[in-house]
Amino acid sequence: MLENEKCVIVVEKSLPLGLIANTCAIMGISLGKKFPQIVGESVFDKNSNEHLGIIEFPVPILQAASDRIKFIRSKLYEEDFGDVVCVDFSDVAQGCKTYAEFIGRMKLTEAEKLEYLGLCICGDKKKVNKLTGNLPLLR
Repeated sequence: MLENEKCVIVVEKSLPLGLIANTCAIMGISLGKKFPQIVGESVFDKNSNEHLGIIEFPVPILQAASDRIKFIRSKLYEEDFGDVVCVDFSDVAQGCKTYAEFIGRMKLTEAEKLEYLGLCICGDKKKVNKLTGNLPLLR
């Protein structure tokens, strides 16, 4: 991404470690699909073993309470943040066994009823900081 761009992941701080890892992995894969150009080329070690490319810039993982994550997600629907990309992962997604089930359940779920386990937010650095600048790193 460019110098004025930023990408962060925000996860619900009370989740068990396994769900945090799963949430981050799923959102990271979705981010890679949306922006395949952010994944670097494969590299080779001294023994000529291939290592697949990884993202070319850091993505800090921040923590927040569920109500704060929900607030941030709602702000991302506003016109001022229309150019900011958001990958979200909700309780609905986490509770589905197939993608078809996820599609069906989402069609029946009102936005206000979603509980977010995490968000991956990428866009203008000032806008991303406005939404997440006061959140602590996940530790």
